[in-house]
Amino acid sequence: MNNTTNSLLTYQETGKLLGVSDRTIWQLVKDGKLRAVRFGRSVRIDPADLRGFIDRAKAKDRI
Repeated sequence: MNNTTNSLLTYQETGKLLGVSDRTIWQLVKDGKLRAVRFGRSVRIDPADLRGFIDRAKAKDRI
């Protein structure tokens, strides 16, 4: 694996960072609210996409 692949987060890691379950992360991806990268059977979250998701959530809270 290269550095780019190593920096991608699993659903479990993403959930831990956000304080939610991996099932919640799965639902966010399924609903199109959070982007995921698929490698065969593996699914990962790019930290940049996670940052965008957080920024959008913050922007919604300001309205």
